Amino acid sequence: MSDIVEELDALRVTGLERIEAARDPEELEAVRVSLLGKKGSLITLLRSVGGLAPEERPAAGRTSNEVRQAIEAGLEARRKALESAELTQRLTAEAVDVTLPGRGRVPGHRHLISQIVDEIVDVFIGLGDQVAEGPEAELDYYNFTALNHPPDHPARSGQDTFYVEDLSGDVAVVAGESDVMLRTHTSPVQVRVMEAQEPPIYVLAPGRVYRRDVADPSHLPQFTQVEGLVVDRGITFGDLKGTLEHFCHVMFGADREVRLRPHFFPFTEPSAEVDVSCIICDGEGCRFCGGVGWLEILGCGMVDPNVFRLLGIDPEEYTGFAFGMGAERIAALKYGLSDIRLLLEGDMRFLRQF
Repeated sequence: MSDIVEELDALRVTGLERIEAARDPEELEAVRVSLLGKKGSLITLLRSVGGLAPEERPAAGRTSNEVRQAIEAGLEARRKALESAELTQRLTAEAVDVTLPGRGRVPGHRHLISQIVDEIVDVFIGLGDQVAEGPEAELDYYNFTALNHPPDHPARSGQDTFYVEDLSGDVAVVAGESDVMLRTHTSPVQVRVMEAQEPPIYVLAPGRVYRRDVADPSHLPQFTQVEGLVVDRGITFGDLKGTLEHFCHVMFGADREVRLRPHFFPFTEPSAEVDVSCIICDGEGCRFCGGVGWLEILGCGMVDPNVFRLLGIDPEEYTGFAFGMGAERIAALKYGLSDIRLLLEGDMRFLRQF
């Protein structure tokens, strides 16, 4: 019996030493299994107790229970010590010095496109215009027909316009055969306004528009357009010219020269494109303006009498003018941006300049 008791005492000593030497919970669990597991050292010793004389077994059993209790107590104490050390280490690593100054945050601001739209709107609100809005998914009638586009106009093709799937059926409509599209300009808003109210009309229509263009330095498939419409008695081309000259001087500076060039749009007659002198070379000619000294900024014209007749407005009594411009292009021309895609790439280093 003395041999088994001595082995049990020796197991208690070595077991507690191993427990105390465990450096983490995983290593401690491995020690527990090697001591108290089904194939552990204590169980192996206890198997030999059965071979003792009956009078020797009680003493061996008491000793084995004492060893088990000592090992289990040592395991629990070491587990708590490891958990406490781990918590202390984590708290130390994650500690925050509340006396340190906070990290500064760069204040946000409105995107340059939104800023430009606001500037444009402010100019024309100052002239008495009201802001009007309309749907971005538009009917063919408002986007083309009511604006004097003939049935075979190239803008109606699927190469230029995003047509919307017919939700009433299971098959997508072939491009160019649907009555619903993503509007290609905000001119449909002008049509809806002329349908809804009698002249005089002084409105501005800002909003997103969509065209099947490949993004390049001067084109985007989605951009922001601002269009204006004036309908009243006695409106002349001189009123249009004076209005747009005022806008250009406010937006680009009083020293900017402005010119109008003849052009064609289906819903205005006569029509023109408006240029301002180059902001880089001041009209002398440079690479930015292609050497001509001028930069195109918008299109305009007197409302075609056919548009008035279709909408029930007497062209003998009322005249009017309309104009349209892209906010991204205005931003590029105002700040000398060579690529309008910069406005949409989300590079904060660029956007924070404005």
